[in-house]
Amino acid sequence: MPAELRSTSHGTTLVLTISHPELRNALEPSIYAAGIEALGSAERNPDVRCAVITGAQGTFSAGGNLQRLQAQRAQGLQAPEESIRALHHWIEAIRTWPKPVIAAVEGAAAGAGFSLALACDLIVAARNARFAMAYTRVGLSPDGGASWSLARALPRTLAAELLLCGESVAAERLHALGVVNRLADPGSALEAALALADTLAAGAPNALASTKELLAEAEQQPLSAQLDLERAHFLRNLLHANAGEGMAAFLQKRPPQYR
Repeated sequence: MPAELRSTSHGTTLVLTISHPELRNALEPSIYAAGIEALGSAERNPDVRCAVITGAQGTFSAGGNLQRLQAQRAQGLQAPEESIRALHHWIEAIRTWPKPVIAAVEGAAAGAGFSLALACDLIVAARNARFAMAYTRVGLSPDGGASWSLARALPRTLAAELLLCGESVAAERLHALGVVNRLADPGSALEAALALADTLAAGAPNALASTKELLAEAEQQPLSAQLDLERAHFLRNLLHANAGEGMAAFLQKRPPQYR
């Protein structure tokens, strides 16, 4: 069966499922293109509040297709360069999407699969899930923003351990390090991720979008510039109808109804 990215809905959550079971959900350019298209459509749909990315049949993703990469080595740089650019466009689409994205990880998240999970805003993983930056073990270096993500999430020595050693790491260790947000019983990562998405969907969409943008900017801004950006977002959101609804609901002790 060819690789595909299945798109389904669960309430207000878009669920994107990587399906390439014969290669443990290895990633392909067709998946990247489908992911970008799905996020673009969902961004314009006000009924979609969050997205969850997961893998079919108990595996998140084994990363790049090594058979395809090996074949491309004899063909020059054009094909692999186009492929990695497509992956990186999807990573950027996830990072800049104005709604929360959650990775629901079962089984293995290796190589670019691990990079993909790190690109998401939150990671929910089964307790027996395994993560590996296995690039150096096959003579390659990271892609998909792995070095960028881990360098910001962990002390340098820990990021170096994951990237240089390429060893498989348990979800429970990454949870203790703050890389994985929540642990779930084996087989229930998607269910837990959907529950988290429902919690996020109860928030004001404009406030969530602002918060995600502020987090992204904080990684490169000096404090003075970040304070200016926070002020601008705060004032814009204060004048939004959702702020009026949120404050009124809090004072009236009722659930808010955001739009």
